[in-house]
Order: sequence, then C-alpha cells, then structure tokens
Amino acid sequence: MTETLASRTARSTVVPPVLGGLGLFTVLLGAALPLIDFFIVNVALPTIGHDLAAGDAVLELVVAGYGVAYAVLLVLGGRLGDMFGRRRLFLGGMIAFGLTSLACGLAPSAWTLVAARVAQGAASAAMLPQVLATIQSATQGPRRAKAMGLYGATAGLSMVAGQILGGVLVAADIAGTGWRAVFLVNVPVVLVGLFLAAKAVPETRSQHPAPVDGPGTALLAIALVSLLAPLTEGRAAGWPLWTWLSLAVFPMAATAFYLVERRAERLGRTPLVPPSLFSNLPLRRGLVMILPFSIGFSGFMFVIAVALQQGVALSPVRAGLTLAPMAVSFFVVSLLGPRLVTRWGTRVVTAGGLVQAVGVAVLALTVWSSWPHVGGLELWPGVIIAGAGQALQLPILFRVILSEVPPARAGVGSGVMITAQQSALALGVATLGTLFLTLTPGHGMRDALVTTLLVQLAGVALTTGLSLRLPRAIA
Repeated sequence: MTETLASRTARSTVVPPVLGGLGLFTVLLGAALPLIDFFIVNVALPTIGHDLAAGDAVLELVVAGYGVAYAVLLVLGGRLGDMFGRRRLFLGGMIAFGLTSLACGLAPSAWTLVAARVAQGAASAAMLPQVLATIQSATQGPRRAKAMGLYGATAGLSMVAGQILGGVLVAADIAGTGWRAVFLVNVPVVLVGLFLAAKAVPETRSQHPAPVDGPGTALLAIALVSLLAPLTEGRAAGWPLWTWLSLAVFPMAATAFYLVERRAERLGRTPLVPPSLFSNLPLRRGLVMILPFSIGFSGFMFVIAVALQQGVALSPVRAGLTLAPMAVSFFVVSLLGPRLVTRWGTRVVTAGGLVQAVGVAVLALTVWSSWPHVGGLELWPGVIIAGAGQALQLPILFRVILSEVPPARAGVGSGVMITAQQSALALGVATLGTLFLTLTPGHGMRDALVTTLLVQLAGVALTTGLSLRLPRAIA
C-alpha cells in the first residue's frame, strides 16, 4: 500500500513537458517548411513546364496534388500525434518530407513529380499539426502567447518567403539544377531539423488517446477532394464533366461527414472532428475569419507572380524580390502583436484589416495608373502596408482559435485550424487565380489584375467586419 501511494505521488509530481527556446525554434522550422513549399513552386512552374514538357493541366497538379493531400490528411495527422506522441510524428513527418523533397528534385518526368508532390503533401500533414499541438501542450501563459505569436509570424513570413526563395533558386541555377533546387534545398534543412528535434523537442501526447475514426477520415477526404480537385484543376483541364460531378458530390459528402461525426459523439466515441469542438466560440469565429483571409492571401501571391512575369516580363528572381518588403513588414509588425493584444485585445485584428485594406487599395491604384511600369519600387508602398495589416491579423487569429482548446484536444484543434487554412489557400489559387486568368484574354492583364485586387479588397472588408465578433480578450 505504501509503495502504491508513493508511486501515485511520483506520478502526480512529474514535471510537465517544457518547450525551450531551441525546441521552439525547431518546431517553427518544421512549420515553415510545408508552407514555403506550397508557394515556392509558383515562380518555378514555367521552367518546370519547359524542362519536363508539361502542359498547364499537369502543372496545376504539381500545385494541387500537394495542396489537396496536405489538406485532406491534416486532421488525421493531428489525431495520430495525440495517439502516438507528437514528437514521434514530428520526426517521422520530417523524415518523410525530406525523402519526398528529394524525390521531387530528382523527378525524371512531370507525372513522377506530381506523385512525389502528393507524397510530400502527406508528409507535411504528418509534421505540421504537431507544431501547434506541442506549443499548446508544452507552454503556458505568456510563453504560450509569445510562442503563438512567433508561429503566426513564421506562417505569414513563410508564405511570402517561399515565393521569393523560389525565384532566387531558379535564377541561381545552382550546379545546373535549375528548378530542382527549390525542392532539393529542403534536404539539408531537414537534416538540421532532425538533429535539433531529437535534442530539444519534448514528447507530448493525449492522456486519453482515441482510436482513428475510419468513417470520418474517409468522408472528410472525399469532401475535401471533391471540392479542391475540380476547383484547382478545372480551368486548366477545360472544365470537363468530372469536375462538375465532383463538385456535386461535395455537399453530400460534407453533410454525411457531419452526420457521422455527430452520431459518433452521441454514442460516446471520439470522432475525427468532434462537432462539440465548434461550440468553442473563439475557435468557431476565428475559423470563419481564417477562410476569407487565406483565400485572399494565396490568391494574391499566385496572381502577382503571374502578372509580374508574364505581364511585366520580370525574371523569376525580380518577381520574387518585389515582395521582399512585404515579408519584412509582416515579420517586424507581427513581433509587436502580443504587446498590442495585451492592451487592445482583438480590436488589433480589426485595425489590421483596415491597414491591409489601405495597402490593397494602394496596390490597385498603382497598377491602374502605372501599368506596365510596376517592376518593384512602384509596388513597394502597397505591399509594405498590406504586409503590416496582415501581420496584425494572422498571428492573433491563430491565438484566438486555439485559446480555449484543452491540451487533450490540441492535436485535433490544430489539425482543424490548419485544414481550414490550407483548404482556403488552395481555394484562393483556384478562385482568384481562375478569375484573373479568365479575365486576362478579353480585358488585358492590367484590368484583370485590378479587378482581382478589388475582389480581394472586398474579402478584406469581410474579414474586418467579422473581426468585430471576436471575443474582446484572449484567454
């Protein structure tokens, strides 16, 4: 009996896992890699198409294959981390990401590259949910707020930096690798990340892990694939019959997913995405904002890459570097976020929306008045202002969404949030990108770009209005 009490006391006094500075740097490195790779191919696609003799439809799959696999498996990746240990899944996902990046860089044909990109997206889905789940489980109080702020800064910076890095690597043509360098560069970074993760990232897992929800996983996959695949492939493929049939499947699959998950929760099981999770007010309202924000972000990045290279005839490196001031302003302003939130609460998000709206409006006016002489300096005021506004929104939204998610559900909560973000990023390329490319032949690239920017501005107005419904304080 004495031994039993002693063992219980020992278990109750076990020091909880703590994520130190080096560990935080390591998981943020892991968070940056998948986001960089979503955007890094934008400026490399023309070179890939020429080198591998790939048409537009196949090149769309290079982007869509990664994005769809990534979005479909994110929630499952979060659940597996809860079950088997987040550090273990992080390490396994990083190893897989390195190997699939190598496969992308060595791909001998376009279809081999597509297959490798799908596998790379799956590896990303195993790695990325563990980042936020580890932060949620191994930090507390001000340290968590700071870590979440840095995560948001890393996420936003990675999306811009990916496009810049892609242009630089393609232009550098390192050892004659050309576009292949945008994938091969991941390999040494992964090796460093694995070494650091083995030393500095603590193991965390749910105390009461639930088994994998097979029906829920299958239905979520069907729903996301039926929506994202036709929207990302439809324009390049000429909108064949399968795209319309797939879109018709989406509402049925989404409804079936919700009903199956609700029934599982009522029966006392643990569904893949518990519907009760959405009774969490900060999570629900934050997710609603993430969707239009991410659609506008990724749509802008894709459209500006095409416009600067095809419309203004900039090289990939100059097109990428045009956005460098956006990356700088985003990073600098995002570091101020935690202090501003402490004083003003989530009204900082509203202010960020207003600042971003000014930046997008300045960009639209610049394009309208100066086209085609918009090679860099002319766009910098707009991208600097827009980047600052985005920095006052994205990191804080991440904090809001996960602020009241219990540690036991950290993997599921982060998986749901990143799935929403990733799906919206793919939708941004599909919707705003399709709008821009459809308008260009008939109206010219200037008018198409201005129209697309005005549509994005409407999305910014929507997110700014929605921000007024966020809880004023962050738990």
